[in-house]
Amino acid sequence: MADTNTAESRDALLLAKWEATARRYDELTQQLVEPSVLSQPDQMRKLNKERSDLEETAHLFAEYQALLAHLHDAEQMLKDADTGLKGLATEEVRTLQERRRRMEERVTELLVPKDPRDDKNTFVEIRAGAGGEEAALFAGDLLRMYTRYAERKRLKTELMEADETGIGGYKNVVLLVEGRGAYGQFRFESGVHRVQRVPATEASGRIHTSTVTVAVMPEVEEVDVNISPNDLRIDTFCSSGAGGQSVNTTKSAVRITHIPTGVVVTCQDERSQLKNRAKAMRTLRTRIVEAEREKQDADIAQQRKSQVGTGDRSEKIRTYNVPQNRMTDHRIGLTLHRLEQVLDGDMDELIEGLKAAQAKQMTAEGV
Repeated sequence: MADTNTAESRDALLLAKWEATARRYDELTQQLVEPSVLSQPDQMRKLNKERSDLEETAHLFAEYQALLAHLHDAEQMLKDADTGLKGLATEEVRTLQERRRRMEERVTELLVPKDPRDDKNTFVEIRAGAGGEEAALFAGDLLRMYTRYAERKRLKTELMEADETGIGGYKNVVLLVEGRGAYGQFRFESGVHRVQRVPATEASGRIHTSTVTVAVMPEVEEVDVNISPNDLRIDTFCSSGAGGQSVNTTKSAVRITHIPTGVVVTCQDERSQLKNRAKAMRTLRTRIVEAEREKQDADIAQQRKSQVGTGDRSEKIRTYNVPQNRMTDHRIGLTLHRLEQVLDGDMDELIEGLKAAQAKQMTAEGV
């Protein structure tokens, strides 16, 4: 009974906020045709921006009201229908209820205050954990998964740092994802990813469990953090690994150490030392700010823990079971039996589920 009351209270709160948003949209539409506003370009731009931000939510409210009326008629028809029509009426009610659920999930996301970092470029840092070479190989699998997902979202990717094992694996790799909404699409990937599969080198067919840690950090602009040149130690050395003769024989690789925090960044992907230095500084700025943010979060004793997890890097968030072609996200209890497609970048159902879960939690908490 308590759970039912909580759900009803949450639904009532959602509907009230939704209706208020639609009402505000109508108010703005009216204000934008008033002479007193038309004569003030700055005010017009401000109101237009607010109206544009509310447009999808307001239009969805009108659709929702029409849907509720249709659903009411369909439910009434189901009650009154004779035996021959009950099947059709039942199917129509089921279809309308599913549309209602999807609309409520969408508006829940729209009504939650947007994180200002969501539209930033983001760094995705992948580190092999327990499992040795098998963990490094899975780090490579996750890199491919994230690159493919970014391509589907029309986001640009660039490899910023990579410590390869030589057989397709990575001890550590940093991917920069650029484009509108990059951080918002990847933010829920922070945590420990666990894979269960039979390694290619396992003659007995025994399943091994390995882990990979992922950290997702929104990029920080130069204006957001002041780094004194006196706090940096910059070392140059010859690049290792693939890249051609000039890469391996000239001191183009760069290692930058931020002395006060001990943060170290290495970049050796470019032939130019200047380009490697610029890429390393982008990564360094973000890591310094992220380290400070995590320190502040740790100092808050009663920090809010949302349904989708805290984002703590020590938290096991997901299991990839290869023999069963199954992926389970432990934060929201979502299991998908199409692991191959997920690892090929088909992550939409997963990401949307995580966004919806966070939105519901924040709505329930009155955020």
